[in-house]
Amino acid sequence: MAHASGPSSVPPGSPAPRRGRVLRTVIQVLGELLVTAGVVLLLFVAWQLWWTNVQANDRHEQVVQGLADTFDGGSRGGPARSQAEPEGLLSDSGPPPVTEAAGPQEPFGIMYVPRFGEDYMRPLISGVGPQVLDKLGLGHYPETAMPGAVGNFAIAGHRQTHGKVLDEIHTLVPGDKLYVQTAAGYYTYVFRNKQIVLPHRSDVLLPVPTRPGAESQERIMTMTSCNPRFGDEERIIAYSVFESWRPLAAGPPPAIESQVEAAGK
Repeated sequence: MAHASGPSSVPPGSPAPRRGRVLRTVIQVLGELLVTAGVVLLLFVAWQLWWTNVQANDRHEQVVQGLADTFDGGSRGGPARSQAEPEGLLSDSGPPPVTEAAGPQEPFGIMYVPRFGEDYMRPLISGVGPQVLDKLGLGHYPETAMPGAVGNFAIAGHRQTHGKVLDEIHTLVPGDKLYVQTAAGYYTYVFRNKQIVLPHRSDVLLPVPTRPGAESQERIMTMTSCNPRFGDEERIIAYSVFESWRPLAAGPPPAIESQVEAAGK
């Protein structure tokens, strides 16, 4: 008489249960690997978007304070004015002096942008390599002009990592003022317009941006960063034009007096 076959009829140690156990083990291992990979990915994102900013902001603050200590004209205490100074010293006048070029990875100035917040002050460093942009602040393209010179003073910075020095670049509107402090004085630039380009567009760094061979008649500041905010498929470019300058001894422009005072504390 034939017996009906069923689960109980499979003898212990047969291939089917072994295959089932192996399959369950493989699924369990894959699940654990996926969980681990997810945790690692989350930690990496946290490191990129949080910890690199914490580290960079601490370094930026130290560099800014060091620069404020070395600048003449009362950087630490705000406006350094005295009644003995000639009246002309207290106003913007004459052609601006050209800031002396700095050596590789050396700081030479402080950037203040009220549109980016009352506490925004970032160091300007010579160079645009990872050692500068990831650790030290805003990087200056060495082949471009220095503050005060006719031509294109071009700088670069990150948006979402390593201090987020240009995170708010997209918020600039025409007429916004940007201030650069160096050992030569305070330079005021006025924002003009923005442009989105592909990463290979190095012509934005020319003396007259995007116009090869043209002779510059203006003092321009160009800021470059990645676009969109959480990607790097494009570059966002912000152009500003020089408006005026003040000697350090005349004190900072009124709009940034509190920031300059805070920079030296």
